[in-house]
Amino acid sequence: MESTAIKSGKHEAVESRTDGQLDFSVIVGEDGSVLGRLYQQSPLRALFPRPEWGEPFTAVLVNSSGGIVGGDRLEVTLEATESASLMVTGQAAEKVYRSTGRIAEATTTLIAGPGSVIEFLPQGTIVYDGACFRRITTIRASLGSRVMAGEVLSLGRVERGERFTTGLLHDEWRIRVDDRLIWADALHLSGAEEADKNVTGITPALNSQAGFAGSPAYATFLYVATDANDQLKLTRRLLGDKPDTVRAGVTSFDGLIVARWLGANPAEVRRAFGMFWSRFRARAIGATERLPTIWNI
Repeated sequence: MESTAIKSGKHEAVESRTDGQLDFSVIVGEDGSVLGRLYQQSPLRALFPRPEWGEPFTAVLVNSSGGIVGGDRLEVTLEATESASLMVTGQAAEKVYRSTGRIAEATTTLIAGPGSVIEFLPQGTIVYDGACFRRITTIRASLGSRVMAGEVLSLGRVERGERFTTGLLHDEWRIRVDDRLIWADALHLSGAEEADKNVTGITPALNSQAGFAGSPAYATFLYVATDANDQLKLTRRLLGDKPDTVRAGVTSFDGLIVARWLGANPAEVRRAFGMFWSRFRARAIGATERLPTIWNI
């Protein structure tokens, strides 16, 4: 852990940063999928609750520091080896706090072996105004594997009337199948408040009809599998069941489905996203139509 003194008037604050790491694998044992390797470095750790009957091996990701601050470096690697099944969720929504200028970085790598199934379902991320955050999520899938991954993003503490108007957010996805890059996508928002209180960079993108159309809540769902194109009609049908205040769309290509939601209310977007996930997993991968218990708390 590293601490940096920051002077402000008569007061001196200390901004601490952490280097967290989590790396584990799931392998096939006599009674189904079991834990293989495990490495944890604070503040990152994983809990392994006993899954409900019929559910895959389940991991709950925990950031014991309570959130992300400027300068943090967090690295997560999760692997389902050949024929293994893994469900990953979070203990709570991740909070990215206002920064004094230092950038926090997080990388997540999902590795799916042949015939494996991974569901990566974090609780969501709340990006505070003034946060500086760079995140890269990489999926490395093998032919014959199936990966469902997603995220719900709140641009500001919306219920408090806050919007993400200054700072930096770089949120990037990379998907490889048998080491071939099939899709890369990056959301990049940055800007600073000028002396005349006009904000450049972030607010125009959030308000633009070609951007976020004024919606601070945003969700992404990805399905990587050889049958992705066959599941497109199902995806469109399931997306139709949502509040009128939430917008959604989907596309499919090259063994990939990309679906997205936008809305003014993060709770409504999260609810629509979760309902879609539970129904899609039941129809597309033959799982039970439900979400992990902790995701609904």
